[in-house]
Amino acid sequence: GAWSAVPVREAFRRGVPGVRFGVLPWAVLFALPDEVLPATDDLSMGELPDIQEELDAWVREATGGRIRRMPLELDGSESLVLLNALALKASWLSSFSPRLTRDEPFTDGYGDTRPVPTMRQRIPAGWVWYVDGATVVELPCKGEGGVRVRFVLGPEGAGPAEVLPAAWAGARRPLVADSADLALPRFSLRTTTDALGHLAVLGVVRALCPGADFSGISAADQHIGRVAQSAVVEVSEEGVEAAAVTQVTMTRGAVPPRHEVVERIAFDRPFGVVVLDWAGELPLFAGWRTSAPE
Repeated sequence: GAWSAVPVREAFRRGVPGVRFGVLPWAVLFALPDEVLPATDDLSMGELPDIQEELDAWVREATGGRIRRMPLELDGSESLVLLNALALKASWLSSFSPRLTRDEPFTDGYGDTRPVPTMRQRIPAGWVWYVDGATVVELPCKGEGGVRVRFVLGPEGAGPAEVLPAAWAGARRPLVADSADLALPRFSLRTTTDALGHLAVLGVVRALCPGADFSGISAADQHIGRVAQSAVVEVSEEGVEAAAVTQVTMTRGAVPPRHEVVERIAFDRPFGVVVLDWAGELPLFAGWRTSAPE
């Protein structure tokens, strides 16, 4: 979805037929000459709560209620707001039996140990492999062309930068056992991340500065001012549910932005979870569980 306070080119709208377009209520202010616009900074934006709720409602609908609000609050400086949502719900090919779930100790990243609800299941050896000292468990989901969900357990004290890449590494060492007894906490991860700095690391620089060329979208002079992402991953006996909403806001260049032999595998310390596409090549969600699941 895209909501704009500046005129959007009709050719751009036709080129993205799946995108919903809306109008930001302060569009009338952006229609004023640049020399007049700064004098409007102190004007009351009475419509702000309404448009905020409209966009929050879009987020809830697009994610099935898993994410309730946009990552960023609107402040009236936005010339264009782009929201992109990704949501999935998948059932395990072999679900965990709820009657086997029981409290087991989990030692968090600070060394504190407490009991957490832990699911249990015996899984085939082919669902487990090792990469440079990390243990990777893949739980397949039902359906053709579905996602791949991998849980990664590294050596004690290892952090996400060391452990998570094992989820998509090619060099694997198989499990030398007939099967494995898996003990996995039932958990959820939820986070909101300021992603603006990540764009520069990926080579996106010009788009973040005044003078950026977005002339294909609008004749207005604008650049990316803020980027944030909210994400949630929930793992239970039945399967995995996940959602993410990325929010990109643009601001006009004239206005600065405001801001059998069985091996036991127990995920009983900080671990990673990665949801990949069906080919196992593109990470859709990547998370790290440091604290004990509630």
